[in-house]
Amino acid sequence: MKKILLIGSTVADIIINLDHLPTTSGDVNVISQEMSLGGCAYNVSNMIHLFNVPYRLFSPVGTGLYGDFVRNQLAVKGLASPMPTPDQANGCCYCFVEEGGERTFVCDHGAEYLFYKEWFDTLKMEKVSSIYICGLEIEDKTGGTIVDFLEANSTIPVFFAPGPRICFIDRSLMDRIFALHPIVHLNEDELCGFTGAASLEEGARALYALTGNTVIVTHGAEGAYYYDGDEFIHVPPVRAEKVVDTIGAGDSHIGTVMACLAKGKSIYEAIKTANAVSSLVVGKKGATLSREELAITI
Repeated sequence: MKKILLIGSTVADIIINLDHLPTTSGDVNVISQEMSLGGCAYNVSNMIHLFNVPYRLFSPVGTGLYGDFVRNQLAVKGLASPMPTPDQANGCCYCFVEEGGERTFVCDHGAEYLFYKEWFDTLKMEKVSSIYICGLEIEDKTGGTIVDFLEANSTIPVFFAPGPRICFIDRSLMDRIFALHPIVHLNEDELCGFTGAASLEEGARALYALTGNTVIVTHGAEGAYYYDGDEFIHVPPVRAEKVVDTIGAGDSHIGTVMACLAKGKSIYEAIKTANAVSSLVVGKKGATLSREELAITI
């Protein structure tokens, strides 16, 4: 079985729990804080790993306190990045989690978001079934290098999760990605913010007109929708008993979709399974699950 190639960051997440975000000049006390392994590509890879689907995490790890943390945590999990260590410090992501579970990110980008052509030249693409990319890396200064690589391997299907920075990515790069006909995975705010649409269906149709491929839209407690060029279909949610935090919910969703499609499930069944997995992710701290937790969910 060929591998899914995951291009993106592995990040030191500093998770800060508090009652509410402070206003400007305000003062709040932290309830608790911890540092854990995160980053979109890592979170997606973790989910694909739990489904026993072959993958390759293509994620740079730099130097410094946060680089050492990421490298050590990957080693504990038996993972390693195939790329050389860049001579640049890793950044981190401050994840503020409010009482209701909503998260706010403040990111310090470092080596983990930068990619170079010579690294891609080491990949054996005949062993790759599909490629995952995230908008954060495309927005950064070496985003064009990633798009060059995708264009050089244009026969391989692409899954694109643009994320909340979708409107800040250079439009010429977005157009080049859309020309590769990716499956786009995003939430309702990202979809409507980018397309200017007044409804999810209108937005999904507008995005499909640019990509010519399935658009998947997550909609929180309402579940998810997808548009395949013919129908706009609702996939019902699996209700979370309690929302602890929403860190990694979208990553776990697209990771599950990719894993299920690789195992031969239909797009509807893949999204249905992803809804169940995401409901469990938001019910616990952090973005990752254990194999035992996944088995109970599905």
